[in-house]
Amino acid sequence: MKRVRATLEAAGITPDIRETALARTAQDAATALGCAVDQIAKSIVLRGEDSGKALLFVTAGAQQIDLARASALALAGEALGKAEAALIRAQTGFAIGGVAPVGHITPPRAWFDRSLLKFPLVWAAAGTPHHVFSLDPQKMAELSDAQVSDFVAIS
Repeated sequence: MKRVRATLEAAGITPDIRETALARTAQDAATALGCAVDQIAKSIVLRGEDSGKALLFVTAGAQQIDLARASALALAGEALGKAEAALIRAQTGFAIGGVAPVGHITPPRAWFDRSLLKFPLVWAAAGTPHHVFSLDPQKMAELSDAQVSDFVAIS
C-alpha cells in the first residue's frame, strides 16, 4: 500500500485509499464500495509462455480476458498463460488479490481495458486484498503506463 500511495502522491494526487472488509474479487470490492462491478479495475498478471515475462492487463471487474486478443497485443503474439504467485510477487511486489495497477517493484508492460474509460471514477486494489483506491480511469491508465486496448472476451 505504501508504494501505491507514494506513486499517486508523486503524480500530485491525494489518494483516496479505503480499507474494505475484503476485496479479493471484483464483486467483493464492488459490494463493499457500493459501486458497479465494472467500476472495479482488476489487475490480471499473465505470463508469456516463451519469455517468462509478467504482463499486466487491467480490466473491468465483470470482464474476462480473451487470451487470443491479449496475446496479439503482447510480445509479438506470444502465447499467454497463468502467472505463478512467485512471479507476480517478484515483479510487482504484491500478492494475488492485492495487485495494484501502479506502484510495482518492476513495472511490467501493461494494457488497460477501454471499457473502463466510460466511468468518471474507477476503483482498484491498493496493494492488499483489504485496500482499494479510486482514480479517474484515464489517469490510472497513464500512471500504470498502460496502452488502452481491446482485449476482453466479446459476449
